[in-house]
Amino acid sequence: MITDPRPGRRAVSPRSRQPREKSSTSPYFGLETARWVDKTLGLISSHPASLEDLVLVVTRSWDSIFESSLGSGFKIGTHIFPSPQILGFLLHALIPLEFQQLDPGVWRSELEKKDKDLVYVSDDSKSIEIKTSSDKKQIYGNRSYGQQNDLQGKKDKSGYYLAVNFERWKDTVGRLPRVRLIRFGWLDHTDWYSQTAASGQQASLPPVVENFQLLTIYDTGS
Repeated sequence: MITDPRPGRRAVSPRSRQPREKSSTSPYFGLETARWVDKTLGLISSHPASLEDLVLVVTRSWDSIFESSLGSGFKIGTHIFPSPQILGFLLHALIPLEFQQLDPGVWRSELEKKDKDLVYVSDDSKSIEIKTSSDKKQIYGNRSYGQQNDLQGKKDKSGYYLAVNFERWKDTVGRLPRVRLIRFGWLDHTDWYSQTAASGQQASLPPVVENFQLLTIYDTGS
């Protein structure tokens, strides 16, 4: 685990997509890019979840996927090899439940459409959205993340994010997939770029945003 959160490792070049303009409600509004890391560190330090607990819960949730049995004793990684989408779904579901068990009454899973994935009961501004991906470095949102942030009965796409990248089956030889990377920080809805093609369903982040607003708290280096 990294006790001193550090910037991400996506390559940045003159051809990289540039960040969109920050809104006046963003904690990064008016700040030069060079100061974003310090702002993110401040946001992390003011959050009630410790980095130790974040890493513990993510890795515990991941390990539990492969320790559980299904049907007549069938195990994931021995008899069943789910797609990255299913592994991500399981991880996404388990993290809030593990947090809820770790600190009952303080955290809970989402109950309504307006809820973040992991709800901090006493202060919703500290609630966390969870993103998982089998990509080595990047996370993705659905197309709506890069569009106008309409909050009528829906969750706010700005706020704290927990990003988890994990290995695919083909990345492993004779062992189970591992969590590659855990990052924590803040994203605004204006940070996302939606795919422009009519058939495109994803939204992605510019490298500078991912590097400076989602700081690394766990990294296997793979």
